Parts: sequence; C-alpha cells; structure tokens
Amino acid sequence: MADLAAHHHLRRRGAALPRGWCCSFAAAPQSPEHRALSAASGGGGGGESGARKLPPKSPSVPSSFQSSPSSRLAGLIDPRRILSPGRVSPIDPDGSPAVAVGVTLEEDAVPREEQSAAVPFVAVREEQEEEEGRGLDLKLCLRGRDGRGVVMDLDSTVLCESSAFFAAMAPPPEATVGGGSKRIEVDGVENVEAFKETVELMFEPDPMRWFVRAGVSRAIGVLEVSSSIMFDRGIKSCLEYIEAVPWNESEEERLKNLFSRCTFDEAVSKDVLARLKPQCQSSSDDVTVHLIHSVTSSTNAGARKEMQSLVNGLLSKSSVYQKDLSGINKSSLYQICCSCLNSLLEHFKEDLHADKIVRDSKPMIERVSKQTENLNWLFDILVNNDMAEEFVELWAKQEDLIRMHGQASAMFRYELSRISAHVFIALGKGKVQCPSDLRSQLFHGWFSPMLMDFGWLQRCSKGLDMRMLEDNLGQALLTLPLQQQQSLFEEWFQCFASRGTECPNLSRAFQVWWRRSFVRSSVDSHR
Repeated sequence: MADLAAHHHLRRRGAALPRGWCCSFAAAPQSPEHRALSAASGGGGGGESGARKLPPKSPSVPSSFQSSPSSRLAGLIDPRRILSPGRVSPIDPDGSPAVAVGVTLEEDAVPREEQSAAVPFVAVREEQEEEEGRGLDLKLCLRGRDGRGVVMDLDSTVLCESSAFFAAMAPPPEATVGGGSKRIEVDGVENVEAFKETVELMFEPDPMRWFVRAGVSRAIGVLEVSSSIMFDRGIKSCLEYIEAVPWNESEEERLKNLFSRCTFDEAVSKDVLARLKPQCQSSSDDVTVHLIHSVTSSTNAGARKEMQSLVNGLLSKSSVYQKDLSGINKSSLYQICCSCLNSLLEHFKEDLHADKIVRDSKPMIERVSKQTENLNWLFDILVNNDMAEEFVELWAKQEDLIRMHGQASAMFRYELSRISAHVFIALGKGKVQCPSDLRSQLFHGWFSPMLMDFGWLQRCSKGLDMRMLEDNLGQALLTLPLQQQQSLFEEWFQCFASRGTECPNLSRAFQVWWRRSFVRSSVDSHR
C-alpha cells in the first residue's frame, strides 16, 4: 500500500513538469537492465515515434541534473560512443525505441559501481516517462549542407509559440509519424550546431546563464539563426548578452557582417549598434590633432614617449587602423608646431634675462628638451604625410632663435641643432623638396650652429644617428649652388682642421664638390 502511495505521489509531481525537448543524439541510459533488454530484443524495435525522456526539472531529481536540457539528460545518458550511421538505437525496457537516432552504440565501459548507482535514477525515469511523453509530440529533423543531420524530439507548442517560422511549418494535428508525433524537416542548414542550440534556447528558463557558458562567438551564431526563424525572444536575449560583454576583432567583424545582412528592431539593437559605429560621425583628422596636442602638452616624459609611439602606430601608412589615408588636418598641425616654437623661444628669452620671473619650476634643460622633442616628432609626422616643406621654411626663418643660440648656455642650446639635424637628414634623403633659396636660407642660419654643437650632439645623441647626420648633411649641402657650396665647405674645412672629431666629417661631400668645381670644369675648358 505504501508503494502504491509513493507511486501515486511521483505521478502527481511529474504532472506539473514543464514541457521539454530531447535531442536524438542522446545515448542509452546507464542501466544494466536497459542493456540486457536491448540485447535480448536485438536492436530491432522501430515503429513507434516520440522518444521519451526524463522531464527537464523535477523535485524528485537530484539538483545536479536540474540546470539545462543537455545537463538534465546527462545523468540518464550512457557515455557510449557513436560508431557508424545506418542502424537503429537500443530500445527501452518496455520494448519501444528510446530515440530514433539512426546510429549504433558501442558497448558500455562504465564501471559496475557507477551503473548500480544509476539504477534508482532510471527507476524514477520509468515512473515519469509516460507523463512526459505526452509533451514531446514533434520531431524536428535538421540536415546540414555538409551532410550532417540532427533529430530532436520537441514540444510543438513551445516551438511554435517561440518561432513564427516553425508556427507556419507545423503540420496539422492529424499529420503524425508512426501514430505518435508530427514531423518538421529543415534541409540545407548552414550551421547545424547553431540551429540546434537556438532550438534548445527556446526551452531554457534562464537564457543568460546559457550565454555565459557559451560565449560571444556561439551567441552570434544563435543570433543569426534566431533572426532567420523569427525567434524574437532569442534575438532579444542574444543582443542583450552581446552588448554587455567584450568582443575580439574577429567577433566584431562577424557582427558587422550580420548587421549588414539582417535587420533587427531598432529598440532592441540600438545599444549594439552604438558599439559598432559612432552615432554622430566625427572626423578622424580632428581627433588625431586633438591627440597630438595632448601629447605635446604632456608633463610626464615617460607617458609622452608612450603616447608618441601609440599615435605613430595609428598614423602609419602600413597600420591596420589607417584604411583611408586622406591625411590629417595640416593647418591645425602647424598651429601646434608654432605653439611649440613659441614656447621654445620663451625659454631662451628667459635664460637670457635672469631678472625675469620664472613661471616653471622645472630646469631649463628639461623644458627646452621637451619642446625640441615635440618639434622633432611633429616634423616626422609631417614628413610621413608629405607636408613638411612649410616646416623647413618655418625653421629657416627663426632669426630670434638663431641669434640667441650663440648667447645661450651650451648645455641646452645644442637642442636647437637637434631640430636642424632632423631637417638636414630629411633634405639629404630627398624626403622633403624645397626651393633653392629656402635651402640656402636654412644653411645660412643653421649650418654654423651645427658645427658648434656637433660635439654635444655626439655626447647626448638621444637616438640620433651621427653617421647618418654626417652623410645627409653633406648630401643636402651639395644641393645648393656651387658658389654657396664653396663658402660653406671652406667654413667646414677650417672648423674641422681645428676641432677634429668635434666637428662633422664632410670629407666625402667635400671631394664631390671639389671634382664638380675644379676637375670637371678644367676638363671641360680644355675641350
């Protein structure tokens, strides 16, 4: 009598279970009785349809089996490996087929202790399976383009209520397979796994927990399938999860591609779209100039170098971030150059007038070095964007700085020649093309300071390649008219004779000038 009451109690509790689903790739339960009956029947059961599984969640089931549809089935599934298609699965103890998967299973290798422990759980399944079988009234057959197939036993009510696509495809009540369940077939599925997971999501009580386990990449696949089968609740859940978590670049490209092909409700997708593209289109040139200004005004030397490297990478022509190289705002960039030059000029004026109020507590050397570094960095950006000619003109006309150079302390005045060195190297390499009179003005103003400061530049090179400076200084000098070359080479010769290595070695360029001026002209005059 007590057994009958317990049985009646189990049936009443099972009646309140939610409608569920099961996938035909599920294997046989871990029960010795099940295996024995299967062997006795010879694996030949097959007419009935509508596989019966353990209800998704029941108070009688241990808590470890009450998370998701797949995990709820895990306690009942025999971990036997699928061997080859084309056969039928083992049958249930009552003689009806467990699931019509069309595969055969390998013999169980689970220890007897584990099998024995599973027997009470199988007994619960046997008591409840009749009640659950009433809900699984539809077979969903998915066939992929790669030939893979999946068969799922589902509750047609949940499926059709979740998806307008399946609601339109659902057969009428009288259309059944084997007298037990209806059937829907979907062929040519591009991603069978994503399609299967999307259907499973319809039966998930907490979709967000599923997404946390699945990750962004699988969520994007589910989003695409949900859009194709008009699963609105799935679309909303996908977009809510995707918007709240980080993406890598590959996932971002997949989302952009998906949004270009599919149309989503604006109220649901606006937050994701806001992360994919800016709402108000601002110019990258303006942002770049703002970043450059922030770098030049930085007061932390280490951070300034780090930010310079970052901006250089963004502006590089080979950078993956620079797809449309339309150039940066030239006018705004030269405004920053002029600001740095004015600051440099103020520092030298402050040094010459000791009675002037010092507004900056940092040493003069550090302040001058900062502006020099800024100007050299700006010049490199201008050279790389083919708009450095105006900088050469700007530097050649710095008469006040040229005049104060000779009066300032040698401990920091050589920083001015560091700027000149970058300009001379660019001219010598042919990266900047300037008119002859501008090149003459540049050498007239900054060649003598370079001869004076070369020794300091050698001792404090700060990354400047001195051999490259010597070679390109000579090459740039050779672009001047021969008469001007003679005047400058004579000045260099006198300096080099008295100072030696404290002066740049322009011997190679000097020999070229000598041959052009005297040897060749002499040969031409005798012809």
